[in-house]
Amino acid sequence: MDCWKGAVSRSWIYPTVIICANGFFTTMRPSESFLTPYLTGPDKNLTIEEVTNQIFPVWTYSYLALLFPVFLLTDYVRYKPVLLLQGISLIITWLLLLFAHGVMAMQVVEFFYGMVTATEVAYYAYIYSVVSTQHYQRVTSYCRSVTLVAATVAAVLGQLLVSLAHVSYFYLNAITLASVSLAFLCSFFLPMPQRSMFFHRKDTSEPLPGADKGVAAGGSHRPSSCQEEKSPNPAARGPTPQPQAGNARPHSHMLSVLLQLAKDLRDCYSSRKLLYWSLWWALATAGFNQVVNYVQVLWDFRAPSHSSAVYNGAVEAIATFLGSATSMAVGYVKVNWDLTGELALAIFSVLDAGSLLLMHFTDNIWACYAGYLAFKACYMLLITIATFQIAVNLSMERYALMFGFNNFVALVIQTILTIVVVDSRGLGLDITTQFLIYGSYFTVIAGIFLIRSMYTIISIKCRNTTVAAESTTH
Repeated sequence: MDCWKGAVSRSWIYPTVIICANGFFTTMRPSESFLTPYLTGPDKNLTIEEVTNQIFPVWTYSYLALLFPVFLLTDYVRYKPVLLLQGISLIITWLLLLFAHGVMAMQVVEFFYGMVTATEVAYYAYIYSVVSTQHYQRVTSYCRSVTLVAATVAAVLGQLLVSLAHVSYFYLNAITLASVSLAFLCSFFLPMPQRSMFFHRKDTSEPLPGADKGVAAGGSHRPSSCQEEKSPNPAARGPTPQPQAGNARPHSHMLSVLLQLAKDLRDCYSSRKLLYWSLWWALATAGFNQVVNYVQVLWDFRAPSHSSAVYNGAVEAIATFLGSATSMAVGYVKVNWDLTGELALAIFSVLDAGSLLLMHFTDNIWACYAGYLAFKACYMLLITIATFQIAVNLSMERYALMFGFNNFVALVIQTILTIVVVDSRGLGLDITTQFLIYGSYFTVIAGIFLIRSMYTIISIKCRNTTVAAESTTH
């Protein structure tokens, strides 16, 4: 028995299988595509206005409040306890969805769902703490693939049960509760990591998985460092090694880690290239999350679920597939992203804006579905490009830090949008007007990066012309 336990603790296969099982059952939630019809239907009997202006905004606020402390807690307690917390939060969320009633109860649901999304960071971070560097690329592909498969299976299963078997939304939520309960059980079997990225780190930093192989289609066109304009290659290094918690007082150790994180952020954002890609990441992710959060409300407004067939699950399944396909396609496109990357951000942001404006102006539900598919495919394409542009030469620690901070900034922007546009204490706009605002928002993003891309292209052309002239003179 001891030999078997020792083999399990040394093998990368066992924790990978368990974390993938956890990810599959956590993501396999067939009721999620039908949340708005469930809340506004006979089971909960809430109005569209209550769902839009009073219930859904709570998720954004709780997510913002919890993200930073949970991010630090995740690393400090070494991931597994946070995965258990995520499982408990998921179970509470769906128990309340099944058996609680009223606006306040659904606001509590949104709070716990905010806890769920805040703890998602533990899923990918966990596996990097229990496997060696040589397996990073493989386990990353497994973990990402299994969540995409689970999301697709959940959406298709939900649609088939609703359309063909005429299963009520209540039983879809019961299936989801069973799935997340299995995920919670899986997390108990995860080995406890002995290290983490920041508070319990080893003395040497590890590169980002796949970064040495060109994560995606950067080819030779990649940022040279986190501070490419100031130093040779500081980003390729991780944070300066910190004393382990056992060798220093906990308070002083935590303070030293926080100060080091602040220094690393300053170093990384001093690169203009990383700054602009991170700016797009934060702005676009805020808009994307807002659209995904409220698109079901728009669909229910265009084709009320009590009198029309609902195809939310099928649309989400196709959207997941298109997002995966466009993300994968990036790996086969050979483009100088340093030169044309910001132009690509501008062009596809225009397409995003057009898709959202189409969803505002049309009364046809199929046009709304098509607009959403185009919007999500464009976003997934661009976020993939932005990810490898930021990550390709960063250490794992600095990538995790920038990823977390960019998402935090995105959440702050999303919270501002929610307070001003959605919340009943703000403007409390109706759902169609909201999508006009979101379309205009992406138009502004497109304008910013169109101007920036023109400046970048002209600057590079002028620089090349000057160099050519100087070489001709000599």
